[in-house]
Amino acid sequence: MSKKQPAQAPVPAAPPAELPGRLTAAAALTALEGLALAGLGVYMLFVGIAGDPDSPQQAETGGITLLALAALPLVAARGLRLGRRWSRGPALITQLMAMPVAWTLYGTGGAMIIAAAALALAAVAVVVLLVNPTATEALGIGPGEQAR
Repeated sequence: MSKKQPAQAPVPAAPPAELPGRLTAAAALTALEGLALAGLGVYMLFVGIAGDPDSPQQAETGGITLLALAALPLVAARGLRLGRRWSRGPALITQLMAMPVAWTLYGTGGAMIIAAAALALAAVAVVVLLVNPTATEALGIGPGEQAR
């Protein structure tokens, strides 16, 4: 015969620890970059479909590509906001990809110089925020830390 054990109530999960402001700022800047990419992708798709571009196929392909690229920083920003350890890599990769883009924008001159400066400043700021010991500790990255 088996004895039935009384059902135990599920243990509530511990409330998430407060994330440092540096990590929250990095998540916000990364999300902003992702939203800018998504907005540009939607604009290019719209121009490709409803506008009169030189090459509709190029505009549509560029729009789809930008929408796909926007997924990386948006997912990374969400992970950073939740304090997930894995999210630091994609966020840093996004910033490293932004640097040559900023340089190319700078090379075009005109009003793009302002966009290049904003992108470069955001990328450098996120890198600095993510390599900060406070942020790495909050993400559980370092010697002897357990995986999350």
